[in-house]
Order: sequence, then structure tokens, then C-alpha cells
Amino acid sequence: MSVAVLLLLLLGLGVQVAAQGRRNRCFFNRTQEFCVCYNLSEETAGSIIQCLPATVVEFWGGDLEKYTAFPIGDLEDSIIDTLGSLIIQKIIIGNVLVPEVLLARVLRFFSYTHVQELAFDSCIFQGTGDWSDMDGQDLPILSLSFHNVTSAPLTGREPAFSSLGRWLGTLQELAVTGSRVTGLPCAIGRLLRALRSLDLAHNSLGDGSLAPAFCQGAFPQLQQLSLHHNNLSSYHGVCEGVGLLPQLQHLDLSHNELRADPSSSCQWPPSLQHFNLSNTGLDEVPAPLPPHLQVLDMSHNHLHAVDISLSSLRKLFLNQNLLQAVPSIRNYPMLDTLHLDNNSISELPRAEAKLLGRLQDVAVAGNPFSCSCSGAGGLQALAATGHLGQAWPGDYRCHSPEQYQGWQVAQVPVSVLHCDPAAVAAPLCVALALLAGAGA
Repeated sequence: MSVAVLLLLLLGLGVQVAAQGRRNRCFFNRTQEFCVCYNLSEETAGSIIQCLPATVVEFWGGDLEKYTAFPIGDLEDSIIDTLGSLIIQKIIIGNVLVPEVLLARVLRFFSYTHVQELAFDSCIFQGTGDWSDMDGQDLPILSLSFHNVTSAPLTGREPAFSSLGRWLGTLQELAVTGSRVTGLPCAIGRLLRALRSLDLAHNSLGDGSLAPAFCQGAFPQLQQLSLHHNNLSSYHGVCEGVGLLPQLQHLDLSHNELRADPSSSCQWPPSLQHFNLSNTGLDEVPAPLPPHLQVLDMSHNHLHAVDISLSSLRKLFLNQNLLQAVPSIRNYPMLDTLHLDNNSISELPRAEAKLLGRLQDVAVAGNPFSCSCSGAGGLQALAATGHLGQAWPGDYRCHSPEQYQGWQVAQVPVSVLHCDPAAVAAPLCVALALLAGAGA
């Protein structure tokens, strides 16, 4: 077997079958150490040599069925040395029909490479494979991702994947996105003992699918979990579903239509620090919240008020809601970031502006401000701290009164003489009276 054909099998998985408008060859970008191959066949495999200096290689297009019966034996020492000399760290395989039996036969040869990331995009996995050759096998791959893929259901195949246990036990990142996933078997999670990040976004997970997937002993080291754009609906159900993840720190539930259960007593993992509830259709802050949150994103919802107390909270995102007043930051002694863009806030009193001035990042743009002296003065005082960001002054405009409608808040005069002539006149009258008395 030639080195070129072997690289096709190990790195490109034997991509063949030309597509309209694409040449069958590889293109190497030396500056970025990036190589992409289109519809590479055995006859044109010589161009893969261009990819040898690359750290990232992509293979797009083809059909692997012709290689299903291809004889693949143990590798010669010279080929093992060649694979070990490659600097390729990431491989992306797209638009390919992958017979799983072939994948099972060649995956073990990745142990001779330095590939740490393997990604499949828009692939169809055909049939089932015999993974027994992977029993006890180590692989350098730490990150594995599948996007828009089709395969046989995982349920019922746990014994077959147990042969991958040694490798899966070292995997750190896994993404299965846009693939109509409805659930994960508990046994799979128990194999992924070192997994730190799991992305299951844009799938079909429902409330009842979480507890079986995140069962006792599954994903013991998981820190980041992304579940955005699924079919989740119960805030309480999600809380119960992820309650057994002892190391969970980041949870993204955005773009699910959630409903809050006011009687819920579920307890979130105490390790949870970053919580994304944006675009979830909530009209009130759900309870309970994780007790040690540092970042809470509830933007793009229907909140009219926020009355919570979280002593550890550092960043709070409430933009694109229906708030009419700035929530008191006295409930968040550690807060350094507050975003309130595009709400219904009409005024920012000077006293509140003074408190907000202690923060590092404040955003209140796009609100219908009443540019009374107190309202405009509060915003101008806050802007003077330098913490309103790039949206100031252009996106801060007056909604009322009529004479200032459409003005930038920064242009509204707020001098003492203009805003409170009585405050100037009173001491002036006293001074004149004293002078008159002295003259008499």
C-alpha cells in the first residue's frame, strides 16, 4: 500500500467521486498552514503531498463505499514513522458517505499521528461497525465534533462503544450539533470520564431526555454544557435533568421556550457560575437560580422587573426586555457589568447613576429617555465616568419632552441655571438682602 493511499484512508478516508465544478486535488495555504482537498481520488492522490506541512487539513466530497472491502492490515514501520512525522493537528471531513465498518477499521491508525481534533460536517454514517480492534487503544484525539450528520441511533449500541472506552475516557471536548439528536444513553456518558465540554445545540432534546443522559456517574468532569436551540420547555425539568453534574460551571439554555414553575424546589449544581437564559420567552426571573452565579444572561426576554439578590454576581445582561426602571445594584455587591440596552427605561436619576458609576461596563442605549434635567443629568454624569462604551453618545437619544425629542442626551443642557433657576435665585436674593441691610 502506498503512503499516498494510506494517507487517503487515514486522513481523508479515501474520498472519491468528483463533484460538479470542483477539481480533484488539494490546495495548501502556506501562511495559515491550512490545506483543503476536494474529491481526491486514488489516481490524483499525489497532490495530498502538499498537505504534509499543514496543521489543519479538510477533505470535502466523495463516497467511501468502494473501500469497504479494501484490505487494511498492520502498518509497516516506515509508514508508522511517516505518520508520526506529520504535524497535522486537526482534520475536517465533510459531505462524505462514511461506512462505519471502514471507520472502525482505520480509526486505530490515528494513534500514530498527532491529530488532536477530528470533525465531521454534513456526513452520513452508514451501517454499524465492529469496534473490537479499538479495545484498549489510545488515541491522541481530544476534541471530536459532528455537525449535521446522520447515523444509526446510539441507543442499544452501548456494548459496541464500550470497546472505545479507553479512548473515550480521555476525550475532553464533544460536539454533536444540528443532527436531530433526541437523547444520549446513560452508558455513553459514563464512558466520557474526562469530558470537559459538551455541545448538543440545534437538536431535538426534550425535557424527558436529560435525566437519562445525565444519569448518576455520567460526565463526572463536565464543566460546559450547551443545550441552546432544542425542544426544552420546563425550567424545573432542566434543573432536575442536570442536577447530577458535580462540576458543571457553564450552562446555555438559550433559544428554548421555557416556562417557570413557581413552586419549584429543585437545586442547581452549586458549581454553576455562568447561566444563559436569553431568548427563552420568560416574563419573570425563574426561581430558584443557581446560588453562586457570576454571569447571568436574561437578554431578549419579556421581563418587566428584576428583583433578585445574588451576592456573587459579576455580570448581568438584561438587554432587549420590557424593564421600566434600572434594577437596584445594591443586591449585587460584586457586580462589574450591567447591560440594559433596548428596554423601556425613561429616566436614570442622578443617585442611581452615581451607583452605576462604580461599575466597569454599563450599557443603557436604545431606551426612550425622558430628557428632564434629572434624567439627562444622570446619564451625562454616568458618561463622565467613561463606562458607557462605544454606543455613547450616538445611541442615547431623547424620547421626551417634545423640545428635545430626537436629540442626543449628551446635547441636552443641564446646567444649574438652566435646570433649577430657583436654586440660583434663592442665594442671590439672600445676598442682596444682606447687602441692603448693611447699607442701611
